[in-house]
Amino acid sequence: MTDYATVGTTTPSYGRVLSDMEDVNEETEITSEEQQEGQEAEEEEGVLLALDSPQIQLTLETCKILVIGAGGLGCEILKNLALTGFKEIHVIDMDTIDLSNLNRQFLFRQKDVGRPKATVAAEFVTQRVPGVNIVPYYGKIQDKDDEYYSQFQVVVCGLDSIEARRWINAKLIEMIDDDDPTSLKPLIDGGTEGFKGQARVILPTINSCYECSLDMFNKPTTFPICTIANTPRLPEHCIEWASVLEWPKVHGKDVKCDNDNPEHILWLYETASARAKEFNISGVTYSLTQGVVKNIIPAIASTNAIIAASCCNEAFKIATGSPFLDNYMMYTGNDGMYTYTFQHQRKPECPVCGKIASSAELDRTMTLEDLIELLKERPDVQLKRPSLRTATKSLYMQAPPVLEEATRPNLEKKLEDLIESGEYITVTDVALPVSIQLKVTWK
Repeated sequence: MTDYATVGTTTPSYGRVLSDMEDVNEETEITSEEQQEGQEAEEEEGVLLALDSPQIQLTLETCKILVIGAGGLGCEILKNLALTGFKEIHVIDMDTIDLSNLNRQFLFRQKDVGRPKATVAAEFVTQRVPGVNIVPYYGKIQDKDDEYYSQFQVVVCGLDSIEARRWINAKLIEMIDDDDPTSLKPLIDGGTEGFKGQARVILPTINSCYECSLDMFNKPTTFPICTIANTPRLPEHCIEWASVLEWPKVHGKDVKCDNDNPEHILWLYETASARAKEFNISGVTYSLTQGVVKNIIPAIASTNAIIAASCCNEAFKIATGSPFLDNYMMYTGNDGMYTYTFQHQRKPECPVCGKIASSAELDRTMTLEDLIELLKERPDVQLKRPSLRTATKSLYMQAPPVLEEATRPNLEKKLEDLIESGEYITVTDVALPVSIQLKVTWK
C-alpha cells in the first residue's frame, strides 16, 4: 500500500485542487504561465521547491487556515502553524482556561484562568511570532454558517469531542459543490488518548470521512444504574449519579446538562461531592467530574506534540501542493514509538458521505423499543436518543414532549404492525449530524 506521506508521487483523486483554487484567486498568481508550467513539470518529476522559496512563502502567507480547538492539541497546532509560516489563521474554541490545563497547554498562564482559550492562545502566539494574524472565536462551531467556513483553504481539528468532529465533518461534506472546486475543504483531524494518537487527512466526498470510521472508537464506559443509585463505591459512581439521575430530577427532563458549560460542571461536581461524603468516598474532583461526563482520558503532552506535528506537516503539504497522507496514521507510545499508516476505506452506506441506504434484516415480531435499543448498540452510528419515522408517519419521536407522549405507545408494538418489509425508516439523533436512511426487510 502506498504511503503518500513519504514518497514523491502525485496524490490521487484530489490532484491539484489547491492549485485550482490559486487559479481562481488572482491574488495567489505569483508566476507567469511559462514559469508555472515549469514548476508543475518539476513537481511531476518529484522535484520539490526549497522551504524558504518565495513561491512557498507567498503560498503560506495567502493560505487561510482554520484551527478548531485550542486545548492541549490545539495549542501545539497553533504554535506549529505560525512557526511554519502560515500568516492567516482562525481558531475556534468554546472552553475557558481551567487551572488543570496549565500542565500541558503551554500557551496559558495562571493569570489566564477563566479566560477563553481561543482568545488567550491567539494573543500569545501573535506576540511571539511576528507577522502572523490569528483571529479567535469564543463559541461553538455550530454558531458559524457556510459562508464562514467557505473562506478557508484547510481546516485542522484538535478536538476532544466526537460529536464536534462528526458535525464539522458533515458540514464540510454538505458544502461540496461539484461545479466549484474551491468548495472542497481538506479536513485534517488529530486526536490523542493517553499515549496513543492518530492523524488523518479527509477529502470530503473523495476519501473516507470521519463517520466512516466511527466503529473504530470504543463506546464510553457506563455504570449500572442500580450501583450508582444505591451502592456507590467509586468517585465515578457519585459523578454519574449527579449527571444521570440527580440533574433531570432537579432541573427537569427537558433541560439538558451541557458538559461544556463550566456552571453545569460545577453543579455536578458539588452535587457529586456531597454524595461522596454521604458514602465516605474520596476522590471527587472538578477535573475528574469533567473527565467522567465528557469521557476524557488524561492527556500526555508528548503525544499532543507528535500528533500536532503530523497534522501541521500535512497542512503544509496540502497548502504547497505536495504529496500528502493517504489517509490515516496511527501512533502509539506505550512501549517505545510506533506508527502505522494505512488507507481507511469509504463506506458506501455511510450516512454522511455514502450514496446507499443502510439495510437491516429484522425479526418482524420485535418491538419498536427493541429496534431502538439495537440501534443504540451499533458502533458505526453511536446513537443516544434516536427518533424514528417513515415517509408517512412518526414511529417514535424523542422531542418535543407532546410528540414523544403521542408516539410512546408505539414502543410496545411489533414492527410488522408499524411498517412493511422494504420500507425505509429515517433515524435522527442528537449525536448524529445527519439522518440515517434504514431499509428494513424481514428475516
